[in-house]
Amino acid sequence: MKLRFAIPLLMLAMSSSMAAELPATSRAEIDALLNRLGSSGCQFNRNGSWYSSAEAKAHLTSKLNYLIDKKKVEGTEQFIALAASTSSMSGKDYLVRCGTAQPVPSSAWLKSELQSIRTKQAPPKQEAQLH
Repeated sequence: MKLRFAIPLLMLAMSSSMAAELPATSRAEIDALLNRLGSSGCQFNRNGSWYSSAEAKAHLTSKLNYLIDKKKVEGTEQFIALAASTSSMSGKDYLVRCGTAQPVPSSAWLKSELQSIRTKQAPPKQEAQLH
């Protein structure tokens, strides 16, 4: 009877210890996203209240660290989906408002910034030489 409970517990322990680590490239992208948010001057809406970009960065960094500790995040898009799009307490979408622009879902803002980061990191395309 004890074996019946021990096997699932052992499997759970093994699966959590085998979870993938956050790759260095993803960590660099997430850090770049958080830095952009923190220095953007935009406001961040969480559960109906507006916060500064620095407060938003601190909050999302805390959520990132939690996910890393629990080995629940493996990439940048997953970070955006799991930590930076909605409140884990209320389920409400986070919003970003820059200047007088209409607020946009944080997921859209972060994905746009991620695209910009990736475009700037891509090596320049070399033109084919004509002979």
